[in-house]
Amino acid sequence: MARSNRKLIPESHQVLHQWKYEIAAEFGLPVSSSGGALGSADTEFAGELGTGGTTTGYSSYWGHLTSRENGSVGGEITKRLIAHAQRNLVE
Repeated sequence: MARSNRKLIPESHQVLHQWKYEIAAEFGLPVSSSGGALGSADTEFAGELGTGGTTTGYSSYWGHLTSRENGSVGGEITKRLIAHAQRNLVE
């Protein structure tokens, strides 16, 4: 059976994207929503190292993080979505 990755509520994309970067910042992970593969790290020599220096192509790059780090962000998003749904069910 083919899986579809379409969103049930397309408007949620921007909120989930924002949550991803907020959670990464809370966890101290070096990513930036404004671009740059090094996030908040010093980018003075990024061009020489081949790790950035421009924002082109790096706005959603998370490849420098481990699977565990990326998974922790996704897990936290899931926890928050479940908590939000539970609060709405009670109300």
